[in-house]
Amino acid sequence: MASPLSPIHHLPFLSSTSTATTLTRRSLLLSSTLTTTLPTTPLSLPPQLDTNITDRVYLDFSLCPTYFRNATAADSTHLCSDPSPLGRLVLGLYGNLLPLTVSTFKRMCTSSSYKNTLVHKIFPGQFFQAGRQGRSREYGEVRLPPALDLPRNTETVDSKAFLLKHSRPGVVSLCLSENDDDDEVKLDSEYRNVEFLITTGPGPCPQLDNNNIVFGTVLEGLDVVTAIASIPTYKPSERIRQLNDLAEFFGDERAQKGRSLWNRPLKTVYISDCGELQVTKPSMSPTLP
Repeated sequence: MASPLSPIHHLPFLSSTSTATTLTRRSLLLSSTLTTTLPTTPLSLPPQLDTNITDRVYLDFSLCPTYFRNATAADSTHLCSDPSPLGRLVLGLYGNLLPLTVSTFKRMCTSSSYKNTLVHKIFPGQFFQAGRQGRSREYGEVRLPPALDLPRNTETVDSKAFLLKHSRPGVVSLCLSENDDDDEVKLDSEYRNVEFLITTGPGPCPQLDNNNIVFGTVLEGLDVVTAIASIPTYKPSERIRQLNDLAEFFGDERAQKGRSLWNRPLKTVYISDCGELQVTKPSMSPTLP
């Protein structure tokens, strides 16, 4: 006679195969639940940079048919006998983000220290440089008057000052890696770096990022930037480049002097006037070109 409990062994839903399958599914479900409920670390967002325009300055540029070399500091108002105006750049400056750099640049403009100084380097499709310091203004170089008494710019050693990128035409940047001030000037204990560059486009200049301080933008006059960028420059032949590299390898000082002539404009481009424009609403964000 069969035991009254024997029918239980014939129930299909209690088979070993079904039980194993059920446990496996539950294990997978439990594992998935634990994975999704583990605490996660929130992604760090990039810092918000205050690029509101606090100050506006202007730079007027003029062109001379030939490269002048006969003016002196005493007669610096006549660098070119027959200049041709190129136009005006209006620059917006990020004074909240970089107060020291902006203050120095603005004072250079309001004191006319940039006036009658050269655009001394043009790199086609990239940027041009101005504000180079030399021993005199005979060749259109910047000479800082002692009365200007510019403060030391500690932002040049602050990593936060290098966060903005040279991502488009019209970026205004303090030259650090690209600085080519006269070596004797740099040895002066009162030396202050006031050389700057402006990107010309059409593309970005990533090689300048993290090495130069972006402190402003061109608000008006990108056509002037394009006109400056189109001026022909001195380009050495491949043989001269090779000889220069060889001279540099052997430590010949003339190699550096020769290299300083590369990318110089073949016509005189200079800042004929500069100054400050009043900002009516400094809290407004700039209209980027």
